Amino acid sequence: MNYKFIGSLVIVVLLLWLSCTSLAQSQTQTVILHVRVTDPDYKPVLDVPQDSFQITEDGVPQKITLFMNKEIPLSYGLLIDASGSMRSQIYQVLEAGGRIVLSNRPSDETFIIRFVSSDKIHVEMETTSNKTALLKALEGFYVEGGASAIVDAVYLGAEKLAEQKDGGELRRRILILVTDGEDRVSFYKQDQLFQLLNANNIQVFTIAFTKDLQSGSRDKAMKLLTRLALDTGGRTYFPTSKTDMERIAGEIINDIRMQYVIGYEPSSDNSRQDFHKVLVSIAENPNQEKRVAITRVGYQGRKK
Repeated sequence: MNYKFIGSLVIVVLLLWLSCTSLAQSQTQTVILHVRVTDPDYKPVLDVPQDSFQITEDGVPQKITLFMNKEIPLSYGLLIDASGSMRSQIYQVLEAGGRIVLSNRPSDETFIIRFVSSDKIHVEMETTSNKTALLKALEGFYVEGGASAIVDAVYLGAEKLAEQKDGGELRRRILILVTDGEDRVSFYKQDQLFQLLNANNIQVFTIAFTKDLQSGSRDKAMKLLTRLALDTGGRTYFPTSKTDMERIAGEIINDIRMQYVIGYEPSSDNSRQDFHKVLVSIAENPNQEKRVAITRVGYQGRKK
């Protein structure tokens, strides 16, 4: 028996196995989830321990490798519809925007976009941590005629967030959209927008003034704005009066800050360019009220 040949063969097989294992590990990308937890009254809950969270990807349980429940820096954009249909609400909207800006921490970064139609989407203030400059930009807002290009405005905002460098720092990327929700003239398709949001882990929080729209238009608007929030782990707010804006501004401030950061390395190769469905749940505790975990619905696998 040729023991030398057998020994060499064993070494070759072992090296191939190690190579395949290393390749599989290199193809696995850590998935980061920004998770809001609320009680039945939609108030944030921040005392849930790591072992109460359960994560599945495509129905398969996953092991949590990163867990944080403290504030992290924000990079966010305020996208404000300035079309004529927003005229009666614009003062309250700008006040609410100012309140959100004033809540910024020194490490937060904000930009402001004013939009009407596709050719009237303007970056009123580039990304900055300067609150004074941001407030001044809000003061210069005005409304004008034109049909709203909501999808295009959100797409531009998402591109700006995607281009920002985090310098290795963990940041939460957010868009706060204020509109009546009736998109009429956008160049980009909704599927293109959702792919961009998904690829860059961007949450969308929408303030939707839809109550004055006609029935068909209102249903269409609510469907778009609700999907923007649900798919990204954000939230939709529906003001019923002008005085609602102060309350909503406070809720947004809490919602965008009081979140958990949870990470895991998928048990299967996630470099496949498929959509991977993610579900986060919280173990029931008979001594506590029900708690709901809210995050993005999944992510698109992509090769490195």
